[in-house]
This record gives sequence, C-alpha cells and structure tokens, in this order.
Amino acid sequence: MGIGIMNTKFQGSKLFTALTLTASLLLSACATDPNHTGSVRRGGKSLNQMSVSELGGAIRQLGNRYTKHPKDKQAGLSYASALRMVGRDEQALAVMQQVVIFHSKDNQVLSAYGKALASSGDLPKALSVIERAQRPDHPDWKLFSAHGAILDQLGRPKQARQMYRKALDIMPGEPSVLSNLGMSYLLAGDSRSAETYLRKAISKPGADSRVRQNLALVVGLQGRFKEAEIIARGELSQEDAQQNIAYLRKMLSQQNAWSKLKKSDKKT
Repeated sequence: MGIGIMNTKFQGSKLFTALTLTASLLLSACATDPNHTGSVRRGGKSLNQMSVSELGGAIRQLGNRYTKHPKDKQAGLSYASALRMVGRDEQALAVMQQVVIFHSKDNQVLSAYGKALASSGDLPKALSVIERAQRPDHPDWKLFSAHGAILDQLGRPKQARQMYRKALDIMPGEPSVLSNLGMSYLLAGDSRSAETYLRKAISKPGADSRVRQNLALVVGLQGRFKEAEIIARGELSQEDAQQNIAYLRKMLSQQNAWSKLKKSDKKT
C-alpha cells in the first residue's frame, strides 16, 4: 500500500510543519562532514563509519582530549561533530561557542558553529554565521551546502537549491551535497526528484550510510517498503544494518500521523 503523502505539494501548514521537522533533522544530521568526522579513527574507522557503541567510546576519547586542550581547534571541532552525530546538539553548541572564542575568524570553525546553531534550532543566527564565514573571493563548497540546508529549514527551497548547485559547481558529484539537494525536494513533496538525486549521491565515492538512510526513507515513503529495507541494509555489518532498519521503520511509522494531519488540513 502506497503512502501517497509525498506525491503532491503540501498545502496544509500543519502537515508541512510535521514533514519539515522530520526532514530538517535529516538535512542537519545526515549530511557527510568530511572535515570533522574523519579526523579521529579507531580500529581503522572514521567517525562516520562507526556504530553507536563505537561512537560512545570515540566521544569519551574526544571529550578527554578537548578537556585537556580547550584551545585546540581540531579537538573542539571533532568533539562537537561527534556529539552532533549522536543527537547531543546542545552540548555540541556549547563546545563550539567556546571554540569560536579562540578562533573567531577561522572559516572552518565558523562553518561548524553555524551547523551547531542550526542543529539546536537557532536558524536565523546560524544563517548569519554561515554568510559571514563565506568569502566571495575564495568560496567554500561546504559553506554553500550548509547555507542551503539552513535555507531549506527556513522554508526557502529555491534559494537553498541555488546554494547546493553553487557547491556542486565547486565540488561536482559530492555525495553530501547531492543528498541535501535530494532532501530539499523531499521537503517540497517531490519524492521522485528526491530519489533521483539520492541515487546519484549513493553511487558516488565517499557516500556513507547516512546518505543510504535518506534514500531508503524516500523509497519507503513512496510505498516500496521491501526495496527501502534492502537499500537500508546495503553492505553494512549486521549491527549497523539493524540500526538502519530500526531508524527507517521509525520514520515510516509517522505516515499515520501525517495522514491525519492531511485530513485535518482539508477540513479547514
């Protein structure tokens, strides 16, 4: 049975808000962050390749390093990035607020600070920080991508996609940007375009399981549940595959709530 919700533009404000809250989390949490997540390795794995239990150990290690060296830029960036990966957004923001004090003109720091602000819900300030960090004479594709994700969360998809395309002009085929572009179309209710971009993203070198999760979600929202589970499993370990499947089922379980909201919006 198809869900049907994703096949049309969302007109009801309640329904749009419900989807935005869900998809914006994906935009902020699932985009690959090559500068930060790969900076610490345990057992040959970067942070974006670790299971939840492995991330817990890495966070303790990073936390100890940050405590000993609070002015060390990379220590702060890596610690904040890992915290955001497990949903500890307020703590990640607190770390970045300290890091930016010591590195107030560093674009990498400002970019991470903007992402932490966005994850914590302070979108206007996040947008201001990202815009301040971008240099017209030497543009940064990562800042364009982060800028786009924030604009999407502010309900400005056309401007968001302009930012993603600017990022792709600098870094063609970058999977994290293609993934964000796909999720932008998901926010607008265009699941077919979303799937097209996410399939491009997953085919590129460097695409990780979070990009795969986004594709699985988009396929599942079109009612193709078996295919979505196959995508979510991918070539992951059994533990990671089960976590992906649990995540996918949780997200797809929202369909009943979305259907009720859609009916409510039609009545009003």
